[in-house]
Amino acid sequence: MSSTLVICLVISVLAVISYVWGKIPMALTAVVSLAAFVLFGCLSPEDALTYFGNANGIMIMSMFVVAAGLQRTQFVKKVANSVNSFAKGSITKVMFGYVIVSVILSQFIQSPMIVFGIMAPMMIETCKSMNVSPSKVMFPLGVSAIATCSAFPLGSGATVAAELNGYLSASEYTDFQVGLTDPMKARFPLVIVCIIWCVFFAYRFAPDHKVEHSGEALGKGRKPEEKPALKPFQEVAGYVIFFAVTLALLFQKQINSVLTAPTWLICFIGAVMMVVCGVLEGREALKTLNLSMYLLFVGAMAMSGALASSGAGEIIGNAIAGVAQSVGNPYIIGLVFFLVPFLMTQVMQNRGVMMIFIPIAIQACKSMGANPVGIIIMVQAACLTAFMTPMATPAVPMIMAEGDYSFTDMVKQSLIPAVLFCVVTVLWTMTAFPLFA
Repeated sequence: MSSTLVICLVISVLAVISYVWGKIPMALTAVVSLAAFVLFGCLSPEDALTYFGNANGIMIMSMFVVAAGLQRTQFVKKVANSVNSFAKGSITKVMFGYVIVSVILSQFIQSPMIVFGIMAPMMIETCKSMNVSPSKVMFPLGVSAIATCSAFPLGSGATVAAELNGYLSASEYTDFQVGLTDPMKARFPLVIVCIIWCVFFAYRFAPDHKVEHSGEALGKGRKPEEKPALKPFQEVAGYVIFFAVTLALLFQKQINSVLTAPTWLICFIGAVMMVVCGVLEGREALKTLNLSMYLLFVGAMAMSGALASSGAGEIIGNAIAGVAQSVGNPYIIGLVFFLVPFLMTQVMQNRGVMMIFIPIAIQACKSMGANPVGIIIMVQAACLTAFMTPMATPAVPMIMAEGDYSFTDMVKQSLIPAVLFCVVTVLWTMTAFPLFA
């Protein structure tokens, strides 16, 4: 084990301890750990700087502005009133409506962060009208977007099978192929369990923080300022811009065949237009930019990058492959290949963990003459259902900001669904896609 890897692991452990301890602001911990990674050679200065201009970071900040613009209109109040009229004071009915819409959007928009950014303003307004703290509902709303992303062969989910077959082809193990509906077949029970948990149980375990929201990053204890209604043009512009951004994200593939429109640019243009059209004043837009959350995101990306570049993933992955080959029980093998990537994705970005573990899983199956289809789908599911820490996926810092969650809040709320998702996924997948026919 190299000294750089040891130093990287020490810095990462200290950062996580600081997050859990909660006595030091998480944003400060994030930037100090980033500086430490650079000082001790775990990250190059150039790589560290790229995290400040990361596309996901720009998306997060842009979506805060776009969401605040919609929230400045009467639309969210109308939606909230309609939801409340249907729910008749039942938070379960409210959660059912929002979670189902979130799951549907997650099949067409590959970024859970964007889905959450679309849904959060309406949920916040519903919370206001029901006198419910957003901290009770933001976590399940976010988890429903993260854990079900691309589960069905619709939109971005239609490419999952092709991507996994690409890994099989690159590993020269083409005796088995992933069918178009195989990922859906493997993940469907998880989707159902996720919906049930988020609708009926999650809010019961959520903290009850006094969080005030009005589309701005308000400080604790400050009451939101009552603002006059927008003029007709600005009101309509707020609707048009928000839904134009949503539609552009839904049909991004088609747009990219004509124009160059990456996700961050779509969100950024939407944010700029909210100010240009007068939906938000420049000062209002700036107030929505949660700097602490952004720095937390930057630090999380830095930790993920440092761990990936140090080789920690490959070392752990190869060790797991060795264990898998020595274990005869396919369910234990499946548990290992779900649990380890799931835990690693709490401190490394899910895409990076997938790129490490899927080829390792294929090679392990190849050496055993086993069917790798279920295992590689499960590795992917494990990486996509990581939601315990801000390092797991860019959506989590946004969830933490809107719910005013601490690091400890996130971990506590995640324990039960994490165990449920793990048990359901392993038992079902290893039964539906047996390693040995």
